[in-house]
Amino acid sequence: MDRRKFLAFVGGAGALAAMDGNQKADALEMAMGQELETKRIGKSAYCRAYGADNSWERGPRIPGQLSHMGHDPRLEKMSKKPTLLEYFDKRIGHNSHLLQSARLAKINGLPEHMVLACLLHDISVVGYINSDHGYYGSQLIAPYVDEEVSWAIKYHQSLRFIPDEDVGYPYPEAYIRMFGEDYVPEPYIFTDGEYARNHKWYMSARQICINDVYSFDPNVEVNLEDFHDIIGRHWRDPEEGLGFDNSPSAHMWRTMSMPNNSL
Repeated sequence: MDRRKFLAFVGGAGALAAMDGNQKADALEMAMGQELETKRIGKSAYCRAYGADNSWERGPRIPGQLSHMGHDPRLEKMSKKPTLLEYFDKRIGHNSHLLQSARLAKINGLPEHMVLACLLHDISVVGYINSDHGYYGSQLIAPYVDEEVSWAIKYHQSLRFIPDEDVGYPYPEAYIRMFGEDYVPEPYIFTDGEYARNHKWYMSARQICINDVYSFDPNVEVNLEDFHDIIGRHWRDPEEGLGFDNSPSAHMWRTMSMPNNSL
């Protein structure tokens, strides 16, 4: 991505300078993803509806005016018992970067549960929240996948900053180009990265990084249908529907379903 485009995306050099290191990296990944989506369909329904402003209305409140609650008519209505595939269709979108990451993982011969991890690794960026996306994404999916999958998604956020040439992961050139050679991430990144380096699932999180950094190709088109079988075998949709099963992350799914509730 051109540096001028990136500066425009974040609101200028001053805005970039005010960000900490992790926010800069998250912003770069989001900018690259959005640039890709201008060439491939798949921007989330939430982004299409709200753009940069997620408010329902601005301005002074009119006496007698009701505050918005429930379904937002600018978004496609969810069913009473939504599934992951329905969220992809109506909220997350068939995001090209996620699909390309899963495709590359499949080509590289990773086991199916890790293909799913690559498919979901940036689900928070795309459908929920950008900052600390590995942590939020991990919490979002944890009740519905094997523990290894959610663990790998959490720690890929830290490991993406920590090169490991022995397994084919150099420090991303894009980070040097955008943040400068003297950029140093926040201390918690190194703390969590060191923990992950010594964990039994280290290579699971590292594989997400490896299959992440090469997945911004505007000439590659991938269909979500290619992964329906893997989702069916490795994702557990709750009988009550995502957001209504009283899981630790149910409220996060409800936020994606009804993102503009006043309370």
